[in-house]
Amino acid sequence: MVHEQPNNPLHGLTLESILKRLVEHYGWPGLAQEINLNCFKSDPSIKSSLKFLRKTEWARNKVEALYLATF
Repeated sequence: MVHEQPNNPLHGLTLESILKRLVEHYGWPGLAQEINLNCFKSDPSIKSSLKFLRKTEWARNKVEALYLATF
């Protein structure tokens, strides 16, 4: 079942694309300063950050909120 989400600004965006765009904009140090997460501070990578964010809802919510505030 596909649900229409006309009022959801994140509709159609993957977590990976959101994270890549934030890293392009802020860089890892800037992203770690905006959102205090170890996955952004200690040897950061897209793969390790996605693994953490996919299983940690509160952290994913912070990343999505920053994306919405930035773009």
